Amino acid sequence: MANFSFDIVSEVNLQEMDNAVNQANKELAQRYDFKDSLASIAYDRKEKTITLIADDNFKLRALTDILSSRMAKRGISLKSLKFSEPEKAFEGYLRQQVEICTGIDKEKAKELVGIIKKLGLKVQTQIEGEKIKVSSPKKDELQTVIVHLRGLDFPLPLNFCNYR
Repeated sequence: MANFSFDIVSEVNLQEMDNAVNQANKELAQRYDFKDSLASIAYDRKEKTITLIADDNFKLRALTDILSSRMAKRGISLKSLKFSEPEKAFEGYLRQQVEICTGIDKEKAKELVGIIKKLGLKVQTQIEGEKIKVSSPKKDELQTVIVHLRGLDFPLPLNFCNYR
């Protein structure tokens, strides 16, 4: 009997992130309230970090809003961002690091497996590194799991791939 499966992952499309940051920088260059400001948004794809630099708290919040709106339009979940506390930078400016989180850590994976088991379906779950494999002889049960997980407000963005 054939076994069907899919993987639960938490990934961010880095190319879309790059596009969102570029659009945010274009908007930043055009906005009047940032005229004559050294405010910037810098993206490091290798380190998976974004650095926001602004004159004050008000402009830092505005930068965050610009970035968030651009990411939402490109289909990137804001749950994948981890904002650090703003810190003092040069000449009174503020710097804030934003970490792009990918992968499901062990604790969150165990929590997801527990949620799936509570559904009472005949599915098997297996934690494989930073992803979870869910398998079952019935496709309908797998689809029920996907629908249930999409309906949750989980602290990580969940993607479903390798559906076989």
